Amino acid sequence: MSIKTIENKKELQENITALIAIEPKFSAIYEQVGLPDLRHNAGGFEQLMRAMVGQQLSVAAAASIWKRLVDADLTTPHKINEATDEALKAQGLSKQKTRYIRSLVNHGIDFKALENMPDEKVIQTLTAVTGIGRWTAEMYLLFSLKRADVLAVDDLAIKVAAMELLGLAERPTPKQLKNLTQHWSPYRSAASLLLWSYYGLLRNKTAVPL
Repeated sequence: MSIKTIENKKELQENITALIAIEPKFSAIYEQVGLPDLRHNAGGFEQLMRAMVGQQLSVAAAASIWKRLVDADLTTPHKINEATDEALKAQGLSKQKTRYIRSLVNHGIDFKALENMPDEKVIQTLTAVTGIGRWTAEMYLLFSLKRADVLAVDDLAIKVAAMELLGLAERPTPKQLKNLTQHWSPYRSAASLLLWSYYGLLRNKTAVPL
């Protein structure tokens, strides 16, 4: 099977045009928010570790702890294996986050191999790590692997924006949202990016994660 990605703004524009043909309601959103930022990142161990460090923390707190880990040279599997739990705690990691990061190290994920795996196989591989849920795996698919058909139905901002877009009486459950948006495939990453931007417009704040 061919793996579809969005590599640049031109391809994002093409995906949005195709999405609007399927779901014309996106036309008004696109007119308001314009072309979203792709926000691609390099991925790999460090990217996932940083995502885990930032779970349930403010942006400022997560950035502070990450800087301390970088300064202490504790952001690679080798260095983490050498470090004691006390050394990691000294940089601001909780006992739970330390357990998560050690699980990431112990799984020894072949990040290069993820590039050629189907979306669901990537999700299965990443969520086998303690502390990585489906949402984090989907963010990796979308922003690190540049996959073209990812709709983060567990994301609060996407649920709220989709409720407005679809004229729903209440916020949809992840299962309801998945069922309501199946026909957006294979352009659901474009939908995610537009919905995050739309939520930001509705709430007058930045909504895109990571």
